[in-house]
Amino acid sequence: MAVIANRRSVMTLFSRPTDIHSHRTRLVLAEKNINIEIANVAGPDLPEDLMDLNPYHTVPTLVDRDLTLYDSRVIIEYLDERFPHPPLMPVDPVTRAQFRLALFRIEKDWYSLAEEADATDGRLSAKSKKLLRESILQSAELFGARPYFLSEEFSLVDCSIAPILWRLPVYGIDLGPEAGAIEAYMQRVFARRSFQQSLTELEQEMRM
Repeated sequence: MAVIANRRSVMTLFSRPTDIHSHRTRLVLAEKNINIEIANVAGPDLPEDLMDLNPYHTVPTLVDRDLTLYDSRVIIEYLDERFPHPPLMPVDPVTRAQFRLALFRIEKDWYSLAEEADATDGRLSAKSKKLLRESILQSAELFGARPYFLSEEFSLVDCSIAPILWRLPVYGIDLGPEAGAIEAYMQRVFARRSFQQSLTELEQEMRM
C-alpha cells in the first residue's frame, strides 16, 4: 500500500510494513478514507527527515503540515477528531472512557507482547505465546456479545484489536475450539474493505 489518497490533506505517515502500531494507524486512515502519503520505512535505518521530526526515532510518525505526532494512540485519536466521519469513538463521556480503558488494556496486555515479535522477526517466546493466547481467550465473551468489540459500530478499539488477531498465525498461536466467537469476529472484521486496504504486501502474506 503506497498511498491512501485525500484531496484536502497533505499529510504523511511514516510507517513500517509489518509494524503493528503502523498497521492500526493505516486501518484508521482506510476506515475514514483519508488521502495521505504513506512513507514506508523498511529495514533498520530510518530516513533522516524522520529522525529530525521525531526525537524518539519511532514509527508510526504522522506529519500534518506543522504538526508532528509520534505515538500511535495519539495519532489515531487525532485522526478520529480531525476527520469526524465516520466517528470511531462514542460521544457519551462514560462510554468513551470505557473505550479508552479498553485501548489501554489492549496496549498493556497484548501490544506489549506483540512488540517482542516485532523485535524478533515475528517470533514470540513460548511464555509470551501462552500469555497472549490466554489473554485473548479471556475476552471471548465480549467478542460474542456485539458485532464489534464493546459496540454495535466499528471503533478505534477494533482498529487496535484486528492487527493483533491478523498476526496470530505468525505468532504461532491457535486459539482452539473455545474461540468460536473470536473466529466469527475475525471473519467480520477482516472482510471489511478498510481492513483489506490497510494491509501491506508483507502483511497480506501473513495469512497466505
